[in-house]
Amino acid sequence: MTLLKTIQNFPLGYSEVQYKNAKYGVIKREFNQGKSYKIYASELGGNNFISLNYYCTSQQELLKPCEMPTEKVIHFLKHCKMI
Repeated sequence: MTLLKTIQNFPLGYSEVQYKNAKYGVIKREFNQGKSYKIYASELGGNNFISLNYYCTSQQELLKPCEMPTEKVIHFLKHCKMI
């Protein structure tokens, strides 16, 4: 599954996922008629978080993590499970 498809599979607004034996609250917002997304996930009862912006331009797709390694964001997106 592509990164864009993975991001699109998150519901808009608030949802919860399981990641590395912890529950996360996830907020997904969509902008520009589905051409950009913001996802913020916070570990419930913990201090870990994931924050990213994803942009679809006419020439490319851009993942922009917010103050964290790209690998951390991609791992979260590919391994969290909706609950």
